[in-house]
Amino acid sequence: MNPVLVVHGGAVRIVDKDQKEPVRQGIIRAATVGYNILREGGSAVDAVESAVTVLEDDPEFNAGFGSVLNTDGEVEMDASIMNGKDLSAGAVSAVRCVANPIKLARLVMEKTPHCFLTDQGAAKFAAAMGIPEVPGKQLVTERNIKLLAKEKHEKDAQKLDCQNPQQNASLHLLLCLGSKGHLSLKVYGLCPC
Repeated sequence: MNPVLVVHGGAVRIVDKDQKEPVRQGIIRAATVGYNILREGGSAVDAVESAVTVLEDDPEFNAGFGSVLNTDGEVEMDASIMNGKDLSAGAVSAVRCVANPIKLARLVMEKTPHCFLTDQGAAKFAAAMGIPEVPGKQLVTERNIKLLAKEKHEKDAQKLDCQNPQQNASLHLLLCLGSKGHLSLKVYGLCPC
């Protein structure tokens, strides 16, 4: 069976003209990294984790470095991963100061009896697993600082208006069918509600 890897770089409604090509290139980089792992006989989970890591390291995507800010101007991230072979899953939420939450989600899947850790529990687990802590400000982009300021100004409030979550939401999907017929899926993103 030929491997298949699908990378969806986000469901942002409005992408600036100057962002279109960098976003396209980021998707191509992520897909290439993941596909090469599959082509060399790697697992679907390895391919998904590696492809998502590329997106998390790219400031064009709402993941890792480049994540949309919460109303306090901080990055809080979620990530999840699932192995279609045995249906094991791992997820983290409200993660701060971790560059690649997908790696942490995979560790939850493989190293704990749990499937989901959040906030302080996820932070303690990350430290125990040796995941390097990065300063929260290192994950913040100037573009997202400006976006948050604009949203606060437009809404004239300290929290985002959830009447139209599609306006600010960003959802990413990564689907991988490995050469052995196993499926792996990663969905992540942020609805500011």
